Formats: sequence, structure tokens, C-alpha cells
Amino acid sequence: MNHLKTSHGDPILFEDADEVIELKRKKKQNLEKSLKKKTKAATEIQAWWRGTLVRRTLLHAALRAWIIQRWWRQTLVNLLQKKRREALVTYANTVRAVVKIQSLVRMWRIHWRYCQVLNAIRVIQCHWECQNCYTCALLRGHCVVTATHLQFHIEIINP
Repeated sequence: MNHLKTSHGDPILFEDADEVIELKRKKKQNLEKSLKKKTKAATEIQAWWRGTLVRRTLLHAALRAWIIQRWWRQTLVNLLQKKRREALVTYANTVRAVVKIQSLVRMWRIHWRYCQVLNAIRVIQCHWECQNCYTCALLRGHCVVTATHLQFHIEIINP
């Protein structure tokens, strides 16, 4: 008889060597199956952990990209506001300059017309004085200033 011991130290008696071989083979198969199960479980845990790490890394990368995009959009908005502000200031300055030039041109034109009328009055007065008709009639003048014309009316009144 063959004597084998269990893992607890108890002797097992077998009458046949084939049974011993068969038991060893089954034990080996059970160990292999157990090892395969453990390996498969370890592989699944490792795959899960690697997936978790990858997802975490992707999430961090996505958050960083989002932060950069948000900063860039805000920078573009600030640049656009600055350009608009500069354009508005430039436009306001241009309008102010145009209004000033228009005002000066209108003032010059009115002054020029006034000087023309004044010269005309002086010419009339000079001719009137040359005629020595102080007692013959009186002169009455009326001046109207409009946006485009300067009108001057002179009336000769006989007393």
C-alpha cells in the first residue's frame, strides 16, 4: 500500500498507483484552475485600475484644457472691448474735430459776409457824404443773419 499525507498531516491509504496519479492530476488541475482564476481576477483588477488612472488623467487634461480655453476666450473678449473702446474714443475725437472745423468755417464765412456788408455800408456812407444831402433824407439799416446768408436792408427815408 502507498501512504500519502494530506495537507493536515493525516495519512491517506491507496491501493492503486493509478488512483494516486489520478488524484495528483486532479489536484494539479485544481491548482491550475485556481491559479487561472486568480490570474484572471488580478488581470481584471489591473485593467480596472489602469482604466481608472487613464480616465482620471483624461479628466485632468480636459479640465486643464477647459481652463485654458476659458482664459483664452476671456482674453479675446478683453481685447475686443479694448479695441471697441479705442475705436469709440477715436470716433469721438474725429467727430469733435469735425464739429470744431465746421464751427470755425461757419464763423469765418459769417465774418467774411459781415465784412462785405460793412464795406458796402462804408461805400454807401462815403457816397452819401459826398452828395452833401444830410438834410435831404435819413438812412435806416436793418441786418438779418441766417445760417447761409447775411442780409442787410437800407432804407432811405425822406422827412
